[in-house]
Amino acid sequence: MNNQVNLPQLTIYYDSYCPLCVKEMLQLSELDKQHALDFVDINAPDFSKQHPDIDKEKANAILHGKTQNGELLLGLDVTCAAWRAVDKHRWLSLLRWPIIKVIADMGYRFFARNRYWLSYVLTGQSRCEACRVAIRPEHKTSASQSEL
Repeated sequence: MNNQVNLPQLTIYYDSYCPLCVKEMLQLSELDKQHALDFVDINAPDFSKQHPDIDKEKANAILHGKTQNGELLLGLDVTCAAWRAVDKHRWLSLLRWPIIKVIADMGYRFFARNRYWLSYVLTGQSRCEACRVAIRPEHKTSASQSEL
């Protein structure tokens, strides 16, 4: 019998108060048939205790992710790795090309700073407590643990 635990390829530390962020995490979760991703809500009450190596303020300013081998990814590197893990949106890898990366990262930083306003413009909701949903109930996450 194999007792080996399959670790996710990527853990994503996301902002559950951001409607657009939650929408993307839900899309990724639905597509993640291999359970390559783990989703951790940075607003969970026990976040800092459960993940002392991730600074909540920094994770709230820019998307954080951690690979299976412990490498910290930030911003669009997380986004690209997540979509690659579910084998979708392969075109996003173009955003990591050297010249495009600089411009794309500037765009991402604008989005990150203004995500609540952009959420309002695109969804009619800028920030929400109601977005705090279990991304994947059968997959152990900080979000699902506090909501189940």
